[in-house]
Formats: sequence, C-alpha cells, structure tokens
Amino acid sequence: MSDYLDELENQRNKLNQEAEAHRKKRDRMNQETKRFAEQRDQLNSQVKKLLQEANRFKEKRDELNGKVKEEKLVRDTLTKEYTGHKSKLDKVKKSRMSSSDEISVGKLRKEVHGLEFKQQTSVLEADKERVLIERISFIKRQMRKKEKEMEGNEEIRELIQAVRTAKKNMDESHQRVNEFADLAQKEHDQMIERFTQSDKIRKEADESQEKFVGSKVRADEEHRRHIEQIHLVHDLDKIVFGLKQKRRVTERRPGKHQQGHSQPQTGKIEAEKIYEKFKKGEKISTEDLMMLQKFGFL
Repeated sequence: MSDYLDELENQRNKLNQEAEAHRKKRDRMNQETKRFAEQRDQLNSQVKKLLQEANRFKEKRDELNGKVKEEKLVRDTLTKEYTGHKSKLDKVKKSRMSSSDEISVGKLRKEVHGLEFKQQTSVLEADKERVLIERISFIKRQMRKKEKEMEGNEEIRELIQAVRTAKKNMDESHQRVNEFADLAQKEHDQMIERFTQSDKIRKEADESQEKFVGSKVRADEEHRRHIEQIHLVHDLDKIVFGLKQKRRVTERRPGKHQQGHSQPQTGKIEAEKIYEKFKKGEKISTEDLMMLQKFGFL
C-alpha cells in the first residue's frame, strides 16, 4: 500500500503543479484582459471627444449656412433694386440722347473694348503700345465728357447716384455671402476631419474589444481548469487520507484485509483495467480512484 500511496501523492503533487500553472496563466491573462479593457476605454473616450467636437463644428456650419441663405435673399433683393435703377437710368439716358450721340458713345465704348483687348493679348513695341494707351485714354475722356454732360440733368444725376448706391449695397451683400460661405466651409472641413479621426480610432477600439474578449475567454478557461485541478487535488487528498487511516487500522489488526472478492465480478474486472492504467502512469479520474479503493487495489 505504501507504493500506492506514494504514487497517489505523486499524482496529487503533479495535479497541484498543473493547477498552479493554470492559476499563473490565468493571472497573466487577466492582466492582459485588463490592459485591453483600459486601451479600449481610452480609445472610446477619444472617439467620444472627437464626436462632440465634430457636432460643435456641425452646429456652427449649419448656423453659417443659415446666414448664407438669409444673405442670399438680401443680395437678390439688392440685385433687383440695382437692375431696376440701371434699367431706368438707361431709358432716361436714351430718351435724352440724340441718335447721333447714342451711336457715338456706342462706337467709343466698342472701340475702347477692342483696344484694351489688343493691349492685353498682343506683344507690341514700346512706341506702338504708348500710342495705343494714349488712344484708350483719349476715348475714355470723351466718354466721361459725354457722361458728364448727361449728369448735368438732375433726374439722370439722381438715378446715377441711386445706381451707384444700389451697386455698392449689392456688392457688399455678395461679399458677405462669400464670407459666410467660406467660414461655413472651414467648419465643415473641421467636422469631416473629426469624423474621419473618430472612425479610425473607433476601429482601433473595436480591435481592442476583440482582443479583450479573446483574452477574457482564455483567462476564464484557465480559471476553469485551475478549479478543476484543485478539486481533483482535494479528492486525492481525501483518498490518501482514507488510505492512511486504513493502513493504520491494518497495522493495528494484522491479517484483517478488505474482502474485495465479495464485490461483483464485473466491477472488479473494470477496476483491474483501471489499475493497469494507473500502474502505467496514465491519468485517471476521481471516480476511477474511488473504484480502485472500493475493490481493494489501493
């Protein structure tokens, strides 16, 4: 029986070592799981912050787009006002201008446009370019002279002032539309940048979550195996304790042995098979050990 006890104690020590190995691995897995969880939480915190910033940029963009829409309505009104004053001015000028004056001003304007286009698109010698510039200046002076003559009329003068004022207001409104649109675009770009960053970091957070889950599953499995081995150790402790008790009783009462032959023959045959496995050093279950003890092999 002493050999059997030694073998059981060796098996018990081996199981205890395996249980300890599973415990250490479980603890390492738990540390890894904690690290992945912290990493995931940190990344999710960054995502939350970026989304908050993106929404602030979105709100500002929408506010500016609203101003663009409002200012466009103002600009359209001012454009109609300018167009109306300009149309009225052209009609009054035409009604007060002789046919010869109208033709003359038209020809001068057409000639100026042609000369300016030639100056901008042609490579001229210095003398020819100077002559061209002088001709343009002369024609413009003639046009201003005729316009000044027309401005001598009070009605035309008032209309010209109305046209200039309307044009100024229209241009200022158009400038405000562009300014609001530019600011809205900047807010939009900032919003898109934050959303892009948050998508990238969210993917990293999802990867950390997958690693967290995998690590936790492995840690739980190591914990399960640790507990399983500990239970086996405890069971072996009980069996070893019982055998030691039996040995002490046998030593006190020599010749008194457990009557295994009284057990059913089929159970004994099964116990013999288990005992052969035990002698070869193969792992057996707690139930197998109990059967060996029951039929007197331990």
